[in-house]
Amino acid sequence: MPATSTDRRPALARRGLLAGAAAWALSAGAVARTSPPATGVTKVQVWKDPSCGCCKDWIQHLQANGFQVAVHDVGNNGARKRLGIELKYGSCHTALVGGYAIEGHVPAREIQRLLRERPQAIGLAVPGMPVGSPGMDGPVYGDRKDPYDVLLLSKDGSASVYQTYR
Repeated sequence: MPATSTDRRPALARRGLLAGAAAWALSAGAVARTSPPATGVTKVQVWKDPSCGCCKDWIQHLQANGFQVAVHDVGNNGARKRLGIELKYGSCHTALVGGYAIEGHVPAREIQRLLRERPQAIGLAVPGMPVGSPGMDGPVYGDRKDPYDVLLLSKDGSASVYQTYR
């Protein structure tokens, strides 16, 4: 006996469900493909003077610790002001990472900690240019290591010691 159109309905319904599931899977895959790849690389933007050697050394320190750095050789005064860092916390370079401002020779370890803990803050600063901090620790400085603090800059303008280096 020949098959009728009613006999094919279950097969057509299954095909429709499969086609719908396939379309959903493809659209989910398309979303995944258009999302940024999960590389684990943290991007940092740095503003500095084009001729600053210690800034270049600090950038190399970040890169050696897994950060991907984009450099803006236009000075850092504008970036510091835009990111809300008071001049008294200033240094020779300013950075932006994960929504946080980074001022000066902040060790990569503290930036990684900041990104893990995610405190309510503007960011971190190492005011001035202390010898022994990343970027200020090359052979030209010998074994000298001055004590310094990494400060957590609060949105209300205050700062607290985030980490001490002695």
